[in-house]
Amino acid sequence: MSSQMETPAGFATHEVFNQPPPLEDVNLFTGDKALAETVEREGGGQARRSLTEFGAIVGSEEVLELGRQANAYLPVLKSFDRFGHRADRVEFHPAYHALMALSVEQGLHGSPWDHLKDGFDAKPKAGAVVARLAGTYMMTQAEAGHGCPITMTNAAVPALLFQPSLAEEWVPRILSRDYDERFLPASEKTGVTLGMGMTEKQGGTDVRANTTSAVPAGRGGPGEEYRITGHKWFFSAPMCDAFLVLAQAPNGISCFLMPRFLPDGSVNAIRIQRLKDKVGNKSNASSEVEFQAASGWLIGEEGRGVRNIIEMATYTRLDCAVATAGMMRQAVSQAVHHCSFRTVFQKKLIDQPLMANVLADLALETEAATALSFRVARSFDRAHEDEAEAAFRRIMTPVAKYWVCKRAPNLAYEAMECLGGNGYVEEGIAGRIYREMPVNAIWEGSGNVMCLDVLRALMREPQALEIVFAELDKARGASAAYDGALDALKDAFTDMGSLEARSRQVVEQMAKVAAGSILLQHAPGFVSDAYCATRLGRDWGDVYGTLPVGADVRAITERARVA
Repeated sequence: MSSQMETPAGFATHEVFNQPPPLEDVNLFTGDKALAETVEREGGGQARRSLTEFGAIVGSEEVLELGRQANAYLPVLKSFDRFGHRADRVEFHPAYHALMALSVEQGLHGSPWDHLKDGFDAKPKAGAVVARLAGTYMMTQAEAGHGCPITMTNAAVPALLFQPSLAEEWVPRILSRDYDERFLPASEKTGVTLGMGMTEKQGGTDVRANTTSAVPAGRGGPGEEYRITGHKWFFSAPMCDAFLVLAQAPNGISCFLMPRFLPDGSVNAIRIQRLKDKVGNKSNASSEVEFQAASGWLIGEEGRGVRNIIEMATYTRLDCAVATAGMMRQAVSQAVHHCSFRTVFQKKLIDQPLMANVLADLALETEAATALSFRVARSFDRAHEDEAEAAFRRIMTPVAKYWVCKRAPNLAYEAMECLGGNGYVEEGIAGRIYREMPVNAIWEGSGNVMCLDVLRALMREPQALEIVFAELDKARGASAAYDGALDALKDAFTDMGSLEARSRQVVEQMAKVAAGSILLQHAPGFVSDAYCATRLGRDWGDVYGTLPVGADVRAITERARVA
């Protein structure tokens, strides 16, 4: 018997037509030409088979529906149990846990560190960072919020390595491919996730203004237990098994590992005050917490907390850029798909010249963001063996995070407008993407912080700028617009005295020139020519859809279509 209700013939007022079918049951890897080419180019080709299988999973109707459910049924804070005892737990919809399990099984929470199973002196596997981030890029298109604890878990590993005694205990747990949602001591679980707690009400980005205090429980020192008292204004994913936390120790701001459970099996004194009601990122439980003499174990030396946790932030910033590019890809995919089926004024929307220009412009921006982000990812893979790549990583990570995350909200809005009213209702994914876009620009260092990080890195390592320029010089001669932009970028660094005030402009130009360099060397000519002519050769306007006459908008859009 059909579950659909039939309308009696006398009351049938219309039939549904001129609507696109759902964009689902597609392979987000093989159906994405730019992504597949990028992964191969940047060293992740050995993961092609795994990424192909994962692309089919995360592009399925089932997983896309999990993403919808995880954002429709939000996390709920349970401060107390039914008898009045403190609980400090967060309940999630089963869809959230299902997404977490998929990401962990794929290794998005830590696969670049699999070599540590062979010892902490083992060499990383080639292309592991690029391969992991290709999975992140695709999974983010299905659901982004659960990626917060996934990202933090991966990024916690290099910080833990500063304290071998803690790394030996926790890293093997992180490397498990089992997602264990149970609220138990880590020693009793089949896998763990990690979070972080840095910012406070009065300081925000200025973590050296933190007032949370840490007092040695015994002799003090690296790897030893401290009692931590204070608060954190943003404490994402509070159901993680442990957190990297900053607090003021006797010798200055320090980094601690704070588990949810103590070695004796009792619950640590982490009190969840409330969950944040955020603009987007709804599936992820971000909280405010208080520490009531909670136990934490010192990572490294007292007073070196910012240095230790910034290693974690470096990895999360790369994730911000790649995940944002992934959401840009989903937004453009939805727009191209809709316009391919929707007829307006006797023509498909995609065949209307003005709409075709908009779609192609959005596709250019997305491919450039993808190319730049994954070039930086390659530098993470190679930094341990190539000092030039290490220098490139230090400069270009904040550059990529700044520009990709800045461009994304307006792209998401423009892509949503391509869907018209269908884009502005909650049944579809466009609205969720739009609300999600600002978060990666704000978290892990806002735009101004990223610009200042670039300047600080250049002050410490002025030779790094020459390494970046040597990379950019590889594309010289392929485009007059590119050559002019590169020369202007080099000139921008001649007046170092005013550089801070101009740093947003300079960092933007660095990002656009870097993306142009990659596209000129590796993308089809119709992509690189249009990109350089607009982003580098002139002011292409404040809105999308201003590609010049002569740009091959059809070829650009077809390249962006999910195959």
